[in-house]
Amino acid sequence: MNYIPYLWLIVGVVFIIAELMTPGFVLLWFGIGALAAGVLGFLGAGLALQISAFLILSVALTIASRTIFEKFFMRNAPGSKIRIGMDSLPGQVGVVVEQSRGPLQEAAVKVYGSTWTAYPMPGEGPLREGDQVQVERVDGTVLHVRKIPRSVSWRNDPLPPTSTSDSID
Repeated sequence: MNYIPYLWLIVGVVFIIAELMTPGFVLLWFGIGALAAGVLGFLGAGLALQISAFLILSVALTIASRTIFEKFFMRNAPGSKIRIGMDSLPGQVGVVVEQSRGPLQEAAVKVYGSTWTAYPMPGEGPLREGDQVQVERVDGTVLHVRKIPRSVSWRNDPLPPTSTSDSID
């Protein structure tokens, strides 16, 4: 069983090298845990202690690194309050795909490729197909939207006239 510490060292190096090739930041901690277990093996610790040290150290470093990164490195970073799913909808721009109808002026709005039931904000007129709207808030699965002025796309701008004096004869 004298080969066990060498296996730990090989596994540790493999984890660390794999960390360099992956976008996450987890394998490094398992590599350090394996290296620590290998050192314990060389010092004469039993296999149970080596495995325990590997697991405890790897998990503890993984948890600690997440806490450290979130609290100290990311606290003032722009976008540190990452919103996903329904929380990401307020502020997004959508397009009305089905105009307002009924007493509540219910319409269908497409945001991020999904169609949502939407109501205009108080004081807003009915929504018409093709209107651009901004999501103000989300109630359950219903969006409350506000019309935004249609911006002119640069793709629709006419080309500037060409001058004949610039041409080469």
